[in-house]
Amino acid sequence: MIDTPGILSGEKQRLDRGYDFVGVLKWFAERVDRIILLFDANKLDISDEFQRSIQAVHGYEDKVRIVLNKADQVDQQELLRVYGALMWSISKVISVPECPKVFVGSFWDQQLKHDHYRRLFEGELQSLFDDLQSLPRYSAIRKLNDFIKRARMAKIHAVILSSLRKEMPKFCGKGRKKKELLRRLPELLDRVQREQMVSSSDVPPPEVLREKLESWDFTKFPLLRERLIQVVDDMLDKDIADLMSFVPGDSKEPLITGGAFNDVKDLSSPFGFNKCEGVDLGCGEPEWIVNKSRAKYDAIFRGMEPIGGKITGSSAKKEMLKSRLPNPVLAKIWRLADVDQDGAWTRMSSL
Repeated sequence: MIDTPGILSGEKQRLDRGYDFVGVLKWFAERVDRIILLFDANKLDISDEFQRSIQAVHGYEDKVRIVLNKADQVDQQELLRVYGALMWSISKVISVPECPKVFVGSFWDQQLKHDHYRRLFEGELQSLFDDLQSLPRYSAIRKLNDFIKRARMAKIHAVILSSLRKEMPKFCGKGRKKKELLRRLPELLDRVQREQMVSSSDVPPPEVLREKLESWDFTKFPLLRERLIQVVDDMLDKDIADLMSFVPGDSKEPLITGGAFNDVKDLSSPFGFNKCEGVDLGCGEPEWIVNKSRAKYDAIFRGMEPIGGKITGSSAKKEMLKSRLPNPVLAKIWRLADVDQDGAWTRMSSL
């Protein structure tokens, strides 16, 4: 796990870094499995450098997750506004059809300012750590995707260089033609994108490509060899499908444990996620948890006028429908409680 330095807002501080911060982010974005963008709910502004940093991960948006931190510092109404503002701001910077997944919480060890968020934050924390624990399992898929991306990039570069070579004159006026081609480079890239039917992320940015091409002699670029392009296309269409069979499947056992994961995924203490709640209510207590409400449910059972110590399905149905649960759920409860399968409930079954 690599934590980048804080994003600076002033131009002077940015220049004083002494290195290309955005360039470093691009290098890491290409190699990591997950990119987490951290925002504070009470400080949501996106500085110029932060915007450039987010744009540096262009082409790797599938790796991006967003964390809205310190969300307990605002009330419910304000949190809705903050979340909406975050989505709007991100949509202006990351140009993808679907916004990256957002986790909301307060990821530090301080008291919650608004405690009614506790259940929400606990669920979001579990989801975030589930996502992190799944990374080793999908590392092979990431490497395969990177391989596919590099193959497409190599093909596109070959087509671009061949197109530039074909545009060059054979004898005189080469310098003037090169300057013209560099000026019209965005048009050439658009044409290549349409002809090859690829996405914009597979085509290099015109500014970056123009800077690299200025020092090259276009007449020395190789012409396109269709046979080699066909080999790449066959590999992408057929061989990649065979490689997918080697990707490990899902497993219930987490591959990452220890450290913070032991605290968040704790199952031994009463403070674990959903411990001593729901179906786990009463865990570790010496007395059956139902006994605490036994008098209440015994009264309901007697009110259904049991015959021979049992109530019929029609009588139970009227009472069970008061729960407003869906019929398939009620049917499952009935089958679980009717252990002798005689179509009736005893007093113990109703508990």
